[in-house]
Amino acid sequence: MTAAALNVLGAATSPPIEYETLLPFLVLAGGAVLTLIVSMFPGRFVQRALTPIVATSGLLASLVLFAIQLNEPPELLLSGSLRIDDLAVVFSLLIITAALVATVLAWRGSTVREAGSGEFYALLLSAVLGMTLLVASQNLVTLFLALELFSIPLYVLCGADLRRNRSLESGVKYLIIGSLGSVTLLYGLAFVFGATGSTGYAEIGKAIATGNLADDALLLVGVGLTLVGVAFKASIAPFHQWTPDVYEGAPTPITAFMSVATKAATFGLLLRLTGEAFLPLYHDWAPLLAVLAAVTILVGNLGALGQESLKRMLAYSGVAQAGYLLIGVVVGTALGARATVFYLLVYLLMNVGPFAVIISRERAGLGDGLTGMRNLGREAPVMAWSMTISMITLAGLPITAGFVGKLFLIESAIDGRYAWLAVVLVLGSALSLAYYLRVVAAMWMRPVAKRTGRPGRVAAVAGAATEGGAGRFPELVAIAVLAALASIVIGVWPQPLLDLATDAAEAFFSLSN
Repeated sequence: MTAAALNVLGAATSPPIEYETLLPFLVLAGGAVLTLIVSMFPGRFVQRALTPIVATSGLLASLVLFAIQLNEPPELLLSGSLRIDDLAVVFSLLIITAALVATVLAWRGSTVREAGSGEFYALLLSAVLGMTLLVASQNLVTLFLALELFSIPLYVLCGADLRRNRSLESGVKYLIIGSLGSVTLLYGLAFVFGATGSTGYAEIGKAIATGNLADDALLLVGVGLTLVGVAFKASIAPFHQWTPDVYEGAPTPITAFMSVATKAATFGLLLRLTGEAFLPLYHDWAPLLAVLAAVTILVGNLGALGQESLKRMLAYSGVAQAGYLLIGVVVGTALGARATVFYLLVYLLMNVGPFAVIISRERAGLGDGLTGMRNLGREAPVMAWSMTISMITLAGLPITAGFVGKLFLIESAIDGRYAWLAVVLVLGSALSLAYYLRVVAAMWMRPVAKRTGRPGRVAAVAGAATEGGAGRFPELVAIAVLAALASIVIGVWPQPLLDLATDAAEAFFSLSN
């Protein structure tokens, strides 16, 4: 090697690494590795108790470390590839909370035993790590790496229930469709890079604004493919076809996690892309996303009407909810971002309660069908009331968190001159009452359902249905009740969550402007 080359290498300096700010991500990565190591030791206690404790401790530690960074000045990390601001922190807290709920839902379930406790929890922590990196990403390369980091573990987790063909089918379908979405996204990112010569969000926005690229065909195709790739992950119609099959076949704790965390990660990404990188092209992509939002609301609500499986119904409901959330992105203002963040926060409360009830019925031998909810009002009134509150919250009836969330979305749509989208939201919410109230009617007005399975097994698990499994699975009751109560409390007093959403939106738009 020549002396000149040695001088160049000597003069080169590595980028600074802000370990203190990166600590929440490092804890998640270390927690995943440590969980695998601990699970290698033999013994029932290790598999059933110690491994979940280690994984949960990693999630809790990361949650606390992220919470400490709330209201701190925004900070760019790793040469500007990540940005830690209140938007990234709030979305990360939401994702980690969803993962903690999933660990409780999966505890003492068959899925963890089938997949192996170490593998199950390590994959879950890896998915959380990818999602938190995604909402903090400021670079196309970081974006794609983070997207794959959370997608690949979820492909495996969807097929984790090895003895059920539906679960294996769910994993394969998600792998195929998810890979198609990833490839579409990658092509779009490549075109955007080719047109702008940059991978950073801020640099891409500047290149579009100053380089007369608004009519560049390569850039417009790249932006379109990128948004389509994200739409696959976010279950936005017409790219939602995988959602009902995957949600129905996947283990229910994973379905509960995906229904909330995947939306948080992808809508955090959408806010970043549209509010930073693609903001100069607002008048090109906003009308198209507005049409997609309206189509998604209608397709989701119409698709849910005839479903007998509650997991499929909630999958289509999630598609409709993605349409509501997309309204805040379309508006492209701080008010719209605040509405989207707030609605995602309350969506966690609206969604985890029903899945806790579904798991309790599955463990009682009744499956996830609508018939399995029959007579729940008499058999388990605590769970029935929790489910009822969750259903009316999802429908957006007054004095619930769902009503307040939709009210903010309507306000942002009208303020952003998309009043017709507000009308679509109201019509979609009215239509959703048809299937949400079917669940309420089944719990309180239908005869007793017959349990499925062998007589001996049915007798053994029948007690789990009493009080929603309060005797054998009190953790499920606790999640359902807490989610329902929180939905009412926030519906009456939304200010704390609204302040959190406002801080996140203002921190983000201070960067955009």
